This record gives sequence, structure tokens and C-alpha cells, in this order.
Amino acid sequence: MTLKSLIRTIPDHPKPGIQFRDVTTLMKDPAGFGRAIDLLAQRYGSQEIRLVAGIESRGFIVGAALAHRLGAGFVPIRKKGKLPGPVIHEDYALEYGTDSVEVHVDAVNTGERVLLVDDLIATGGTAEAALKLIARLGGVVVETAFLVDLPDLGGRRRLEALGQKVFSLTEFEGD
Repeated sequence: MTLKSLIRTIPDHPKPGIQFRDVTTLMKDPAGFGRAIDLLAQRYGSQEIRLVAGIESRGFIVGAALAHRLGAGFVPIRKKGKLPGPVIHEDYALEYGTDSVEVHVDAVNTGERVLLVDDLIATGGTAEAALKLIARLGGVVVETAFLVDLPDLGGRRRLEALGQKVFSLTEFEGD
């Protein structure tokens, strides 16, 4: 069994021509999801990660499980308007328009080592916005980690151009 084989492809979702990579099929498989978290924990176990920041929503699932395994705290990075209390936000471009993500103002302390995780990296816009939020709070992002990379969409290159290290467990060519 490979992790990639546990990820379902849904053609033409959310629009014609898109091959949606659905990680929920990996997450529902106890051995597969456990293996994914094990692999990430092995990679980051000796890197003194203080916080794992997960991007809404599937990044919460991966991030919380990984934070527990690493003995680190978990920080949710959410869509605008979902967090109570004082927040900072960062806008990012979508295909048509903009969106925004937020984090609590006290989520990360200056100098804390943070691992940013999400289920998938496509264009990298959301991850870039999350990186900016962590930087504004003074956090030090050790690396960004994803279950899936879609390299043809350029997200990895985008983050690497910002000087960020990027890791993924699997990748799928095409859109």
C-alpha cells in the first residue's frame, strides 16, 4: 500500500477539467493515515518544533495529529471571521477575487519554531498568507509540510522563491 494509492481522484470537481485530489480517503484508512503521521513525525521529531500551525480545514486534521505526536502545541489558521478574540489577517489572491486567513494575535511568540502543515499545496496562495501571519507574530517557520503536492500548479516553487523549505509525502502531476 502506498499513500498515493489511498488518495481518491475526483474528475471535474469543482469545475470541468480539474482533477480533485481527495485526501479524506487516506484519512479514513487507519493504517494509511497513521503511516502519513508517522512519516511526518519521523522527519520533524528531532527539529525542536514548538508549534504546528494547520491551515483550515484538512490541515487541522493533519496538524493536530502531528502536533500531538511531536509533543508540540497546535495553532489553527482559519478563514476570516471564524476565530474568537483578537486576530490578525492576511489577504491572498484567488482565481477570481481575494480571500483572507486569520490567526489569534497571541498564537505564536517571537522566536518560536513553527511547522506549517496542510493537506495539499496547489498554487501556494493560502500557504504564503499563513507564512506571512506567522512571520508577523515573530515565529520561525522551520518548513512547510503537505500530504500532497500538485507541482504543475507552482505552489512549491512559489514558497521556495520566498526562501521557504517545502516537503510533501506524495505528488500528482497535472491539475
